[in-house]
This record gives sequence, structure tokens and C-alpha cells, in this order.
Amino acid sequence: MKHRQRYSKEFKLDAVRLVTEQGYSIAGAARNLGLNANMLSRWKMEATESESAFRGNGNLTEEQLELRRLKAENRQLRMEREILKKATAFFVKESK
Repeated sequence: MKHRQRYSKEFKLDAVRLVTEQGYSIAGAARNLGLNANMLSRWKMEATESESAFRGNGNLTEEQLELRRLKAENRQLRMEREILKKATAFFVKESK
């Protein structure tokens, strides 16, 4: 079984610089570095679209952290609402 190769942020940025600053074609640079051209193309697109490109696994942006926090809060509030609905139904049935 093959293990996925992991590349450092510096390596990715250097590979992208070969294409953007040094004039190499994506296919030529990928061949010289032993990479798949699609991977290098994706790195190039990612590097030009975002200033926080190649954050690494588990390193979330501020927006992603906020979204995760809000989803957890939403889940908690929904659970509390369901408990209150069940308690209300129980007390209505008991008072009859």
C-alpha cells in the first residue's frame, strides 16, 4: 500500500514560484520535481487565491473556527429545545 507523500509549505511555494516567476511550464516543473502536473496546478491555483494557502491539516482559518463554534452552539440549542418540548408535553399530560 502506498502512503501519501506530504510536502512542506515551503516546498509547495517554491514549486509554484518555478512556474510563476521563473517561467517554467506546469508540466515541465512537475516533471523536474517528480510531481503530478495536476497537483502542481492545484497548488498554483491555491497559492494565488488565498494568502493563507497551505495551512496544513487541522489549522483552520478564523472563519472556519467561527463556523464550527456556531454549528456546535446550534446543535446544543436544538437539543435544549427538544428537551423543553418533551417536558412541556409531559406536564400538560400530567395536569389533565
